[in-house]
Amino acid sequence: MPLNTTPDYSQILLRGLLAGLTAGLLAGGFAFFLGEPHVEAAIAIEEAAAGGAEKPLVERSVQSGVGLFLATSLYGAALGGILATAYTVLRRRLHTGSDTHAALGLAGAALLGLVLVPFLKYPPNPPAVGDPATIRERTIAYLASVVLGLVAIWAAVLAARTQTHQWRRATAGTAGFLIVVTIAYTLLPTFNEVPADFPATLLWNFRISSLGTQAVLWTALGLTFAGLLSRLATRTGHPTETAAEITTTP
Repeated sequence: MPLNTTPDYSQILLRGLLAGLTAGLLAGGFAFFLGEPHVEAAIAIEEAAAGGAEKPLVERSVQSGVGLFLATSLYGAALGGILATAYTVLRRRLHTGSDTHAALGLAGAALLGLVLVPFLKYPPNPPAVGDPATIRERTIAYLASVVLGLVAIWAAVLAARTQTHQWRRATAGTAGFLIVVTIAYTLLPTFNEVPADFPATLLWNFRISSLGTQAVLWTALGLTFAGLLSRLATRTGHPTETAAEITTTP
């Protein structure tokens, strides 16, 4: 690519997809080695309670192997495309001259708003936990927590921009975030559907491995995307933010 060529959105999107695919594979590896043993243990409890195993549409060996990596790869690629789009649209508003800081900041905000905020209110449950009769209510509540997590991030950014000093910006942003999250947690319903005899250690390990999978995914996505953006800027001879400004100019 000539040095005077400015990267466009398609180039940024391609790198976002590639970063997402890479992150998805890494997250799949984490889930396979640290998450699947807990899933298997929970399935065994579920089958024992049901009095026998029903034949699944897809064999568990496929689900926990090829199926797992395929799912995390596609999921990661989709998130990579979303991250690339968010970077392109928001780059000029991030008040940083560093593409690395911009990419990592967006990935970190997504991890906080899309993953951690919903996780603390509605942590994932393994098989054998949860009432099928409330699945609709639980799904709606979870999606609401995701939206409110993003609102909390937005509130934090707005609150931080009202201050000029660094420590005041951090304090205002934290306060804005916590206020929205506290209100959201208060208004959202609570579901307590863990059977009394379900092993607490298995439940805890499953939830921690689920959170770890998401942390690996978003960390790898942010780092890989930032690295690819840096290489793109080096190849084109232009800062990547120039591309974002051009592609978002009406």
